[in-house]
Amino acid sequence: MKKLVLTGFVGISLLNLSCSGVKKAGDAQQNRSEFLKMKGDYDIVSIDYDKKFKIKPFDDGIDAQCFVGSHWRLIPNNYTGAYTINGGGNCGGGFTQPIKIDVVNGSTFNFKKIADGTKAKQNTAGYTLTLVKQATDQFSLEQNIPFDGENVRVVYNFERTGMK
Repeated sequence: MKKLVLTGFVGISLLNLSCSGVKKAGDAQQNRSEFLKMKGDYDIVSIDYDKKFKIKPFDDGIDAQCFVGSHWRLIPNNYTGAYTINGGGNCGGGFTQPIKIDVVNGSTFNFKKIADGTKAKQNTAGYTLTLVKQATDQFSLEQNIPFDGENVRVVYNFERTGMK
């Protein structure tokens, strides 16, 4: 009788472990599916933040408003992309920056810049933003930038311009 009870507990434990593995795999597949929906070309249509701060995102040395109208190409199936700053005015001459991208747990958007002649694995620094809103043709990313013991909340609003 003891062997039968012990066998029953072992069987139930194994069943629970196998089901939790299936659930985790299903969750990972769902996250991957949502990430793949981001594929395409986007423009930043607006940036929301407290305007009393002068923000220069992503260490590019240009004002946050220079990113409004910037073009972002996201290719999630190979985790790559690029963004292009148009330039003009106080935004300099414009440039294109290749990036490596990833979305973790369906809500954390990570990217790192890839310099010419280097591989992504050689660059360990990057940026982490939170995916706060996603629809078919738009999404928003939130970045919290520490300043004087507080966080300045910056929200980048993207709108799809095409599928490539």
